[in-house]
Amino acid sequence: MKTAVVLPDGYTVRPPEPGDAESIFGLLSAYNTAIVGFADCVLDEVADGLVEPGFDRVTDGWLVLAADGLPVGYGTAFGKGDRQTVEIETVSQEPTVAARLLGQTMRRAREMGRERGHTEITVDVWAYRADASLGALLVDHDFTAGTTYHRMRLDHTGPVATPNRPTGVVVRRGAFDDAARWTAHEVIIDSFRGQFGFVPRPHSEWIEALEASSTFAWSQMTVLEVDGRAVAVRVCSDEFVEAENCGCVGMLGVVEGFRGRGLAKFLLRDAFAGDTAAGRTGTILHVDTNNPTPALDLYLSVGMTPTLVFDGWRRVVPLS
Repeated sequence: MKTAVVLPDGYTVRPPEPGDAESIFGLLSAYNTAIVGFADCVLDEVADGLVEPGFDRVTDGWLVLAADGLPVGYGTAFGKGDRQTVEIETVSQEPTVAARLLGQTMRRAREMGRERGHTEITVDVWAYRADASLGALLVDHDFTAGTTYHRMRLDHTGPVATPNRPTGVVVRRGAFDDAARWTAHEVIIDSFRGQFGFVPRPHSEWIEALEASSTFAWSQMTVLEVDGRAVAVRVCSDEFVEAENCGCVGMLGVVEGFRGRGLAKFLLRDAFAGDTAAGRTGTILHVDTNNPTPALDLYLSVGMTPTLVFDGWRRVVPLS
C-alpha cells in the first residue's frame, strides 16, 4: 500500500461542479499542449464528461486547487458495467498532485469493487505515449502497459465518391427508434467483446450517454445487414469538428463470422465520402493495435496515417 501523498500548503481538493468546465478545460489544454503540442480537447467535451451518465462527480471526481484558487489537478474514477472494471484519469503537471490523484482514484476504484462484492478489480488508464512522467508514475504503482492505440487520420483534398455497396448488403442509416437502437447496441457488444477496456453498458445508460453528448446525433449511426441479420456498425460523431474540422469514426465493428468481406472498408470509405460532402477536411479515428482483427492494416490500406500514440495501462487489484 502506497503512503498517502500530502499536498502543498494551501492546496485544497473538492468535487468538480458543472460550472468548473471552463477551468478544467484550461487545465487539460495546458497539460495536453505540454505533452503533445496542442490542446486535444474542447470545452463541450469537458462539460459532457462532468454530467456523463454513470459518473457521480461528487464521489468519483476530484479537482485540486492551488492557494490562489486556480486548478492544478483533476482526477476521475469511472466504474464500468458491474464496476469490476474501473477507468481512472489523473491530470496534473505537478508530480505531487498527480501522485495524490492517482492514490485517490485507486482508493475509489477499490471502494467500487467492494460495493459490488468483487474479490478483484481491473483498473485501466489511458495515457499519451509521450507522457513519460505519467508512465513512470503508473509503473511505480504496479501498472503494466496492456495495449497501444493509434490515432489515425486521413486528410481530404477534394470530394470522395460514395463507395459501391457490397453485394447482398443492406445499409441502414440512422437509429431513430427503439428497435434500431437495440440492434445497433447488440452489434457493438458482439463486435467489441474481448477488446481491451470494453465493458458493455446497460442499454438504458448507453442510450442516455449518447443523447447527453453534444457531438452525437442518431443520424450518425449506420448498421449493415446481411440476409436480414445486422452484422456491422459504425458510430460517427462531431468530436473533432470544432478543433480540426474533421469527422470522427468513434466505433467501427464487424461481428465475427462476417469479417474479411470488405464491410469495414466500405463503412470507412462511406464515412470519408460523408465527411467531404459535409465540408470536413479530414477523418479521424482510434485503433487498438492489439485488436484481434488486423484493424491497423485496414486503416493503413485506405490511406490513413497515425498521428498520436496512446498506451492503455492496466492493473489487476485483489480486494480483501
